[in-house]
Amino acid sequence: MKSFNYLAIAVVATNKYLYAAEAGMPQLDPTYWASQAFWLILIFSILYISISKFYLPKIKDNLDNRENKIKEDIENANRFKEQSEAKLKEYELILENAKKEVAKILFESKNILDKEIKIKKDEMEKEIEKEILKAQKEISELKKNSISSIQDISENITSNIIENISGNKLNKNSIKAAVEEISKKNIGNLL
Repeated sequence: MKSFNYLAIAVVATNKYLYAAEAGMPQLDPTYWASQAFWLILIFSILYISISKFYLPKIKDNLDNRENKIKEDIENANRFKEQSEAKLKEYELILENAKKEVAKILFESKNILDKEIKIKKDEMEKEIEKEILKAQKEISELKKNSISSIQDISENITSNIIENISGNKLNKNSIKAAVEEISKKNIGNLL
């Protein structure tokens, strides 16, 4: 391919009768072609060397740095994602353990409170039973005392009535025996 290009340039260079050269275009005049080829090769060589030695390495370094930075950022993002997932699992585990601990504490507290309530209830029931027994004893004593008091009062009233009606005093023992007999019959119904 290169040899064909050189051949084409040589054929064109030897041809003196070019259309544009006659019209006044010096670039197409074969007398200037050697200098034009020299400057063309020189400028393109300088451009090629400067681009390949100075600009392309900087561009390649920038592209490599950018690619490395992107890879590093992706690796960091993946690492942070893994860390966040691990922390999330750890948080969920801690939360689950805390829920279990709270449930355990609530259950234990409920059991303790139930025991305390049962103890207090038993104590209160015992106190109530004591008070009921005490009240029953007092009531039974009052009944016994009231029966004897009723009999004494009945005896006094009976003797006063008989004395007021008849004007004579009766024997207290006979009044007492009559009141006891009547009260035994009627008190059984009342108690």
